[in-house]
Amino acid sequence: MEESLRKITTTLALKNDEITNFICCLKQSLENLEGNSSRVQEDLDTEFSSLHSVLDELKDSMVTRIKQERASHTYELQSQLSACSKALESSEELLEVANQTLCSSEADDFTQAAKDIKDSVTMAPAFRLSLKAKASDSMSHMMVDFTQEREMLQAIKFLPVPATPEILVSECQVCDNTVTVQWALPEPDTKIDHYDLEHRRTNYEGPPRAREDYPWMVVEGIRETEYTLTGLRFDTRYMTFRVKACNKAVAGEFSELVTLETHAFLFKLDAGSSHQNLKVEDLSVEWDSCGGKIIQDIRKDKNRTNQSPMHSPARTAMNSPKRVPSARVGRDRFTAESYTVLGDTFIDAGQQYWEVRFDKESKAFAVGLALRNLGRFDQLGKSNASWCIHLNNWLHQSLTAKHNNKARTLDCPIPDRIGVYCNYEEGALSFYNARTKTLMHTFRTKFAQPVIPAFSVWNGSFSVQTGLQVPSVVQSGQRKNSGTSSSNASLT
Repeated sequence: MEESLRKITTTLALKNDEITNFICCLKQSLENLEGNSSRVQEDLDTEFSSLHSVLDELKDSMVTRIKQERASHTYELQSQLSACSKALESSEELLEVANQTLCSSEADDFTQAAKDIKDSVTMAPAFRLSLKAKASDSMSHMMVDFTQEREMLQAIKFLPVPATPEILVSECQVCDNTVTVQWALPEPDTKIDHYDLEHRRTNYEGPPRAREDYPWMVVEGIRETEYTLTGLRFDTRYMTFRVKACNKAVAGEFSELVTLETHAFLFKLDAGSSHQNLKVEDLSVEWDSCGGKIIQDIRKDKNRTNQSPMHSPARTAMNSPKRVPSARVGRDRFTAESYTVLGDTFIDAGQQYWEVRFDKESKAFAVGLALRNLGRFDQLGKSNASWCIHLNNWLHQSLTAKHNNKARTLDCPIPDRIGVYCNYEEGALSFYNARTKTLMHTFRTKFAQPVIPAFSVWNGSFSVQTGLQVPSVVQSGQRKNSGTSSSNASLT
């Protein structure tokens, strides 16, 4: 009964969490509804104000054209009226002279006067005038008919909301720390202007929670029905995506959430395992020649009796509760000339990949894998519990592959960044030039127990990049070189 009651209690607690999350979503929806309704009303007012402005501008323009047309016709008619008035006045004067001549009794004067009148009539303006008006008094050509436009205005309605896209999970791809997302609309829509894609990291595969640890990131103005996110670092288990379609005025609803798994090897450096001369900060390490002296001074300080080297300000351990407990719990850190630090996560299955950028001026640097029983005095590659690539910059610069105190000089340029690939089941440990993905060396072995990333540096520094997937070019190269790669036996 007690076990049954526990199960019931657990079920009720989960259901209460679901209801609580749903209540939070509903409250958020109410707030969004209030804000969105106010926004669309403001947009509507803006659109009508814009339409009114266009009509007012059109009216002003047409009124101006009417005034210009009236002024032009007025000028033409007034000019013609003035010319006709002057011609009429001249003609009346000539008519009076002619009448007076007809009344004259002197023959000689009459003949000359008649000749003069004839010449004057021939040149009179009245006979050169056009008695047709140069401009019409009609303004019917300036009339308008807004019947069609009125019908269009009466047909104004809210824009149809774009349909909700569907993310095509089968077409989405996650590889090489990039994610390609594809989607489609239920039916073609020529009014779609662009799409907005949102994504966020999450550690939960199930339905979204009201409070997530990571915010939504937005990609706006996508013109196609797919988008590729590049240069990602996968520091969570999943990424969630949603997309919406937008026309020039309104956006549709977001698609159903789609969660894609973003598997990658993620770890931090275990400061509790590091040599006291190594200054460890999350994923970077710097060799500090005074580190040992600082630890000794802390131990001698009676006022710090509760302060251990592992908890000193310069050596704070970056352990995560989700990580496998350190392999060195209850043991001292690396010491003597083993300037080593381990990762905080074991590898016991699968294929993993990470990169390390190191200072090429370091006097010595090594990167590789180690078993959990690596001795605290052991240097990487000097025992059968570790495999590594080692940079020697002491007397002359050289790059060697080391395991079980055997070494092989590598005839390749020394990169500034090394990629490390581990296939646990196949017992493969490969090192690559991280920039060119050129294979430098491969160890072939059989891991009898879980292994852990291992690093060492002397008089130098390095930083590690995790959350990386195995590059596809590395995977294809491993398949091609599986039978020809270097092995432990080749180390001399």
